[in-house]
Amino acid sequence: MRVLVTGASGLLGREVTGLLVRQGHAVTTFQRRRAGVDGAADLSGSVTDDTAVRRAVAGAEAVIHLAAKVSFTGRAADFDEVNVDGTRRLLRAARDAGVRDLVFVSSPSVANSGAAIAGLGAEPADPARAHGDYSRTKAEAELLALAADSPDFRVAAVRPHIVWGPGDTQLVERVLERAGRGHLPLLDAGAALIDTTYVDNAASAIVAALHRIEHIHGRALVITNGEPRPVGELLAGICAAGGVPAPSWRVPGRLARAAGSVVEKLWARSGRSDEPPMTRFLAEQLSTAHWFDQRETRELLDWTPAVSLDDGLARLAEHYGSLPVGSPVDFQ
Repeated sequence: MRVLVTGASGLLGREVTGLLVRQGHAVTTFQRRRAGVDGAADLSGSVTDDTAVRRAVAGAEAVIHLAAKVSFTGRAADFDEVNVDGTRRLLRAARDAGVRDLVFVSSPSVANSGAAIAGLGAEPADPARAHGDYSRTKAEAELLALAADSPDFRVAAVRPHIVWGPGDTQLVERVLERAGRGHLPLLDAGAALIDTTYVDNAASAIVAALHRIEHIHGRALVITNGEPRPVGELLAGICAAGGVPAPSWRVPGRLARAAGSVVEKLWARSGRSDEPPMTRFLAEQLSTAHWFDQRETRELLDWTPAVSLDDGLARLAEHYGSLPVGSPVDFQ
């Protein structure tokens, strides 16, 4: 197929693009900076630009939409412009261009109000209850995407949960940086049971969704490794792979959530663009259970994860072991 991948300069987007290329598809990527995946054609542009979006979808048979503004902080209008308006613009352009299939890459946070999640499936996206502008706008965008589904324009949503791997700047390097400086606490002793997704598994599931869209269009599926672990154990594994001490000091989850709310407001008022040390959403992620029943996902996608959590951590250790001394992740 001729496939357009948006947001291919990120960790997951590059892996999805590379997998599509290896499968023999003709792949074009579309993002603000060059993705640089061998075998794929690059188009520069933004989903906020209608002309650029229409140029990108021209000739495509399928689209995998990963482009998004991902952050714990920032102006609400920026999240709306990229995540909601950008998705609306892409859907309209793809439909007008005769694109047959579109996979929207969403997030489990679209249906998470902050309460613990234990063994649920893909609950309906709910912008009104989602915490933070990222989750809210991804929920709104997912609803737009699924509402566009039709027999002639098949749309499915997949929600990879906490994607990580070598080169990950969203989770792994933040954990290593904060733990290496002694700034990463364990909330409620790190006992909350959480699941994550190794990047290779997330990519293969997204591509499987494209191949199986006949069976899943019009609905959302959550993707994980299916291996829940206590958050403290997961953080310790990441720290061991990166060669930094695991977090040991403890903070009550309730206190961290309250502090995160205050810090968010202070960051917003100051106009700072960097990530705050704690937000309410981050505190919730570190102190409440969030793992999902994967039986339906695996059956519908005819897919199982190829890389276990332990194998992923071993690959992470190999990655950091190969970096030269003095690299940005060497905090010793």
